[in-house]
Amino acid sequence: MAHRCRHLRYKYENGSVQAECSAPSLGSKQRFGLSCPARGAGLFTVLAIPMTDYACPDCDRDYEAKSQLKIHYNHRHDGPFPEYECEACGERFHASFDRKYCSTPCRQDASGRTGKVSTSCDRCGTEFEYYPSEKEGLYCSDCVKAGDWRSPPSLSSEDNPQWKGGKRVLACDVCGETVERYPSNVNDTVVCSETCRRKWLSESFTGEGHPNWEGGGNESYGTGWNDVRRRALERDDHQCVRCGATTDDIGRNPDVHHIVPVRWFIESDGHTKTDAHFLENVISLCIACHRKADHGKISKQRLRSLIGSGSTDPADG
Repeated sequence: MAHRCRHLRYKYENGSVQAECSAPSLGSKQRFGLSCPARGAGLFTVLAIPMTDYACPDCDRDYEAKSQLKIHYNHRHDGPFPEYECEACGERFHASFDRKYCSTPCRQDASGRTGKVSTSCDRCGTEFEYYPSEKEGLYCSDCVKAGDWRSPPSLSSEDNPQWKGGKRVLACDVCGETVERYPSNVNDTVVCSETCRRKWLSESFTGEGHPNWEGGGNESYGTGWNDVRRRALERDDHQCVRCGATTDDIGRNPDVHHIVPVRWFIESDGHTKTDAHFLENVISLCIACHRKADHGKISKQRLRSLIGSGSTDPADG
């Protein structure tokens, strides 16, 4: 049977020729096996047996599409089509994803692993199975759980890699009593109790130790202060000369404010703090007005005018 066709395509495979024809006269694309490789002018001798791509491994049925073969196998042979071939044993098998081996033993054989082996516990002698490894010692699960055979390293005192000498014996900076402190808890100041801590705060944050220190004036005002304070309150009738707040309004006597601060006299050459205590330099103010005067919200001229004094400030002379 000779066939000349421009639709004919061919290729060599495994020493024979394969041809494919989709001529309209044949109705649909078909594939045929060729008896010889002659290619003169497109003339081929065609065998009468058509070729197929997919054959069922359990029967003599052939299919052009793999999907057709799978449907056939599921219905006729009661199981999914074994589309993979194990690289270890050569058996065909089915898998929902691409796999090289049909089972775990085949995979272990291919990789050189042998699975679990039997041995006896080095401690109690019990037989058990385990996966071979390079770890030292073979212990059964019961001995591993017991853990009494273990020898954990000592981490106390000098044996600890983070050891820094332990507690240090120090003296309290307030009372002199000895205390123990870890190096991480040692500060510039050492106190042994809350009482000593409060005493240290009181002494350290007084005068120059206070962050708001502006220099002098916080110590006792010295002699003459109580007398001039009493005379100022009597002169001002025990009320604030600026706003008129009385003793009843304030809940106590008004403050007596130095118009020229005491610290100015302390820092001035030729004066002492007691020189600040004269009647023309003090004025009675309520708490609010006293705060404004301390912060410069009320001028010295204004304060002097409130007490009717036009005298010159001693610190200006």
